[in-house]
Amino acid sequence: MKQKESIFRTVIEPFIIKSIEPIVMTTRAEREEIIKKAHYNLFKVNAQDVLIDLLTDSGTGAMSSEQWAAIMRGDESYAGSQSFQRFETSVKDIFGFKHVIPTHQGRAAERILFSVMCKKGSIVPNNTHFDTTRANVEYQGAQALDLVIEEGKDPKNLHPFKGNMDVEKLKNTLSKFGSENIPLCMITITNNSGGGQPVSMENVKQVKAVLSNHNIPLYFDAARFAENAYFIKEREAGYKNKTIKEIVHEMMSYGDGCTMSAKKDGMANIGGFLCTNDDLAAQKQKDLLILTEGFPTYGGLAGRDLDALAVGLQEVLDESYLHYRISETRYLGEHLTEIGYPILQPPGGHAIYIDAKELFPHIQPLQYPGQALSVEMYIVGGIRTVEIGSVMFGRIDRKTGQETPSEMELVRLALPRRTHTQSHIDYVIEVMREIYDSRNELNGYKITKQPPFLRHFTADFEPISDY
Repeated sequence: MKQKESIFRTVIEPFIIKSIEPIVMTTRAEREEIIKKAHYNLFKVNAQDVLIDLLTDSGTGAMSSEQWAAIMRGDESYAGSQSFQRFETSVKDIFGFKHVIPTHQGRAAERILFSVMCKKGSIVPNNTHFDTTRANVEYQGAQALDLVIEEGKDPKNLHPFKGNMDVEKLKNTLSKFGSENIPLCMITITNNSGGGQPVSMENVKQVKAVLSNHNIPLYFDAARFAENAYFIKEREAGYKNKTIKEIVHEMMSYGDGCTMSAKKDGMANIGGFLCTNDDLAAQKQKDLLILTEGFPTYGGLAGRDLDALAVGLQEVLDESYLHYRISETRYLGEHLTEIGYPILQPPGGHAIYIDAKELFPHIQPLQYPGQALSVEMYIVGGIRTVEIGSVMFGRIDRKTGQETPSEMELVRLALPRRTHTQSHIDYVIEVMREIYDSRNELNGYKITKQPPFLRHFTADFEPISDY
């Protein structure tokens, strides 16, 4: 007699805990003083003063026992180390590109890519540039264009692939600026600034077809490539029975290269890389790498870090892990929705994005409703998050000083990989319930000090007491 397979609703962590780090418990009064001294900027709060750190999923995850074992095999030879050979083999096995150039993290790969590919006046389309990507494009005097589909701008829209690039907008961009002024096109997978939303394989094919007609190379920001592949397997017809690696292979086959912050789906605490199939570009990129990062076989990383990445890139392909990862994010999103929070739907892969504009209709965009929520989450529960709205993406006219707010005012709750248990997530939900009940009492913030680039990292804020 055939036994019936049991189906359980609870998704358990597909790992056990072998090491722990204590959390220092703080009181609300202590946190009020801490955030005041940090000028109400969560980036300036010391890690030991945070209970649950959801600032980023970049480099904050827990490494596996196999990764720690790999670290002990680290070959610290300056040139041609065995660690690099293992790293290069792992990257090529997954991504398939000809040249693999290690960097200390993703933004270094971006800087090198755009320094080689762009010039003043160049146009770089993307579905949505993330903050460091945009900054590195603009630092070259180029223009970063966001061409995400309209559904991707609507927080409530349940489109399964809200990270898709608008192909018609891409065609119009080519017509308006000319292909000679567009040195490359990028697609960010998953679309971080757009809520961690995935990009479909069909969309990649369509974008590639348009670019091929104009001999424009396609590069991926592949920081969360495995999560994107899981969504394709889950949501796109024809991919249900394919492995994650097979899906990644197909997607990358449409590209000419990629950048990656391996602190995300590389499952490590540091590292990144730049890949390309272009021999000439690769040589220029390696020359620039030597100038600022290191020799092309270590790129600013220790050999032990390269070994940890070689293992982590393979581990992230495990479907049991990805199922747990996506389920954890979905669990948080569903509970916040039940409370009443307007979140970017459907829940993304690595984070939940709360729509602070809708949550706080009484706080104007240039009074930074996202920053108000982030600060309140820290004060009430010691939870650190990040604003992704007008603080991060508001556009300032350098001549007039006038600021244009971002299209969306979001707060990102990014979940580190293999780090928190369900009770940690349940605590976050309890804190958010308390904040929701007093949401109409919160006020906005003003910026008192800011740098010209990436201001959200170092800006100073003050609360606005009166309207």
